[in-house]
Amino acid sequence: MLRRTLDRLYDAGFVLAALALVAIAVLVLVQVVGRVIDRSLIAAGREPVGIAITSLSEMGGFLFVGAAFLALAGTLRAGGHVRVTMLTDSLPAPLARILSVPVLLGALGLCGFALYSAFVQARDSYTFDAVSFGMAKFPLWMPQAVMVAGLGLLALALVDALVALLRGQTPDYRRAEEAKKGGTDGH
Repeated sequence: MLRRTLDRLYDAGFVLAALALVAIAVLVLVQVVGRVIDRSLIAAGREPVGIAITSLSEMGGFLFVGAAFLALAGTLRAGGHVRVTMLTDSLPAPLARILSVPVLLGALGLCGFALYSAFVQARDSYTFDAVSFGMAKFPLWMPQAVMVAGLGLLALALVDALVALLRGQTPDYRRAEEAKKGGTDGH
């Protein structure tokens, strides 16, 4: 039950990240089509419609940051983060597992610090009604809250991997890496 809930949370992060990227693509497409329509109308001697998305680059940046942070946990589980495994691959499996524990603890510590910092920043932005600097004023706590959610999911995934290691199981990221080496993922 817990495993299924965690998997759904990680998958939800991936889905939301993908939706953020789709939103970026749609916004850019609307902007480009709007320019084409306006240029065509000008070329035909008519008045342009003026289809433009105010602060597109700012919205795109917020969506991109959201996509990157929301995908962190799922990417860890899929073995997609850059990890240098030259040392652990050369060690006997029991020793490699032991070495992985402090590495995961270090990653969890760094993630915890980033999570705390992002939370404080989002809370302060909310408290002081901080808004973006662009033409369209976006409350900054919104994209910052997405960062907090993504870092929270990553912290949960790191704890999940650490618990798996301590129970003598193989963490998801390690299984994914082994599958890639075996060529079972299509690479």
